Amino acid sequence: MHTVPTWDHKDPTEFRAAARADFKRYGSVTVEDVEIESIKQRGDGLFEATGAGKTWVGKKVILATGVEDIFPDIPGYAECWVSGIFHCLYCHGWEEKGTKSAGMLAEGDTAAVVPALHFARQALRMSEQVTLYTNGNEQLAKDLTDALTAAPAPMKVDSRKISKLVKAPERAQITLQFEDGGSTTEAFLAHKPKTKLRGTLAQQLGCELTPMNTVKINPPFNQTNIKGVFAAGDCSTPMQTVTAALHSGTCTGGGAPLQIQAETYNQRAIF
Repeated sequence: MHTVPTWDHKDPTEFRAAARADFKRYGSVTVEDVEIESIKQRGDGLFEATGAGKTWVGKKVILATGVEDIFPDIPGYAECWVSGIFHCLYCHGWEEKGTKSAGMLAEGDTAAVVPALHFARQALRMSEQVTLYTNGNEQLAKDLTDALTAAPAPMKVDSRKISKLVKAPERAQITLQFEDGGSTTEAFLAHKPKTKLRGTLAQQLGCELTPMNTVKINPPFNQTNIKGVFAAGDCSTPMQTVTAALHSGTCTGGGAPLQIQAETYNQRAIF
């Protein structure tokens, strides 16, 4: 866990346990450790959620389902995730500061000049040099080479097809093996994989999605296009950090009850 003062580098399970303990003083929060399988809006306007043989009915719904990472089809990637592959250089990588060389994987969402150079520049804060690996994408390799010729930086481009990633035993080091038989070891590899919404609850409710495949929300209270349905956390923003999730939770947790309070007296809500 990172970017949260006093919780930096701690196990997220400790944070969740502490949060649940805080709920007890209020006496109005119930936590159910079950998977919600289906959710719908009934004819009377209430929402009905079902899972593990139980049904819950409520006036509002807050989706905080998060996202799942979609790893590229490169053998060994999953085994190197987080330990040697860093998706956020503000959250990971500081311990590798001062290394000679790091890598940046230009694949998927980062397989374009602007995002590839964006991640490579962040990696340069930790390493003296960065190699951009395009994994067989020759056109991208040319585009990156042209961009670096026009605006030089301590970066180079390697277009070879990657056959396997292997976590080296030292620190965050990772070895890239190539189809041509060669290999190289980097201090770490920077890459942000694609993500998708966890589950299908947003789609079941008819929530509109963004081009980034997150739930589209309306600030400041994060209501979706469906009145009474809100979204918070990673499923509602491309800024998928703990601090951003905390902020969106505050906005959403305030908005839903404000709407209920107004409706109780048949009055117009503030939004």
